[in-house]
Amino acid sequence: MSSAYLLDEHESVTIFREYLQIPSVQPNVDYSECIKFLERQAQRLGLPLKVFYMAPEKPVVIITWVGQNSELSSLLLTSHMDVVPVYPEKWTYDPFSAHKDESGNIYARGAQDMKCVGIQYLETIRKYITEKLKLKRTIHICFTPVNLDEEIGSKFGMAKFVTTSEFAELNVGFALDEGIATPTEVFDVYYCERTSWYIIITCTGQTGHGSIIHENTAGEKLQYIINKFMNWREHEKTKLQNSDLELGDVTTINLTMIKGGCQINVVPTELSVTFDIRLAIDVDIKKMKKTVEEWCRNAGPGVHVQFKDNPICVRPTKVDNTNPWWIAFKNECDKMDMKINTCIFPAGTDSKFIRNVGIPALGFSPMNQTKTLLHDHNEFLNEKTFIRGLDIYYNIIKGLASV
Repeated sequence: MSSAYLLDEHESVTIFREYLQIPSVQPNVDYSECIKFLERQAQRLGLPLKVFYMAPEKPVVIITWVGQNSELSSLLLTSHMDVVPVYPEKWTYDPFSAHKDESGNIYARGAQDMKCVGIQYLETIRKYITEKLKLKRTIHICFTPVNLDEEIGSKFGMAKFVTTSEFAELNVGFALDEGIATPTEVFDVYYCERTSWYIIITCTGQTGHGSIIHENTAGEKLQYIINKFMNWREHEKTKLQNSDLELGDVTTINLTMIKGGCQINVVPTELSVTFDIRLAIDVDIKKMKKTVEEWCRNAGPGVHVQFKDNPICVRPTKVDNTNPWWIAFKNECDKMDMKINTCIFPAGTDSKFIRNVGIPALGFSPMNQTKTLLHDHNEFLNEKTFIRGLDIYYNIIKGLASV
């Protein structure tokens, strides 16, 4: 980077922009540049770094700062290294240039989701070390392949890592993971997330010439199925619009793919439709599965449903006085006069895997008064918001590591 690039810039912002310039784009990520970058950061902090491969070319990176009492359970600060694809022609600036405009807005894929958080973790620990602070608990900073809700799935990321002996040796007691930017002064804190449920329904039927009204066609059955799911979708949409509920409180249903047909004048023998469903935490998955199977039977013969993967029903993290981790988190927020809103994450994060092995976790990114732009064109984060986030994490992480 040129000296002009660094002129009068906060050191942590410079490191953030360097990280953003690594094009770790799904689905085919070369993690080597990310690892080299993180190795440099670990050396700068004087901390050990370990790399665990959940599969070839799918690394989990752990940087550790040992606490005064290593027998206590540790604090895990986790983020993912990957970013979603970009359409460069839709961006004002190169999405991997980390361009900073006159207002201090830093434009780059990953600026909000979620390379900012990973650097804020590292820079917070650097400040502790510089100030020669000593905290009770060991802190592990974790960088993973992207979570389940993104492009590759997390079969080779946190989902597998939490089942390993290497993870068990970290002795994690609590974890912080990503949140979402909010356009208001309120910070959202996520204690749970909905269940991701992906369904493929295949309809088969009579084929023939397109000029004839055939009986028992795949198209008729497909229409029946689509209507059932769209009616369910409309019900949930109305529930959301006519109440004080937030997106994470309702089930979302979206038709994402339709496949089939071979020629414009041939009635297809097979058509399939795919739905991306995020079940609200109060939905009984077994009952809903039986309902979908009944819809398929009622649609007619030759209709089959495939439930992709086993949906993970996430264990909520308690956000009350029975959870000492929550008490510590909230106390630090109160001291900083932060307005927080506890809610259910609308999509998916690595927190689901952490919670499912019995470890409480909160999703939180210190980005308020910021337009939500994750996965959007011209994703940016203002440098002042990033720097303020450092101060916020400084207090929160110190409070958590002192529980």
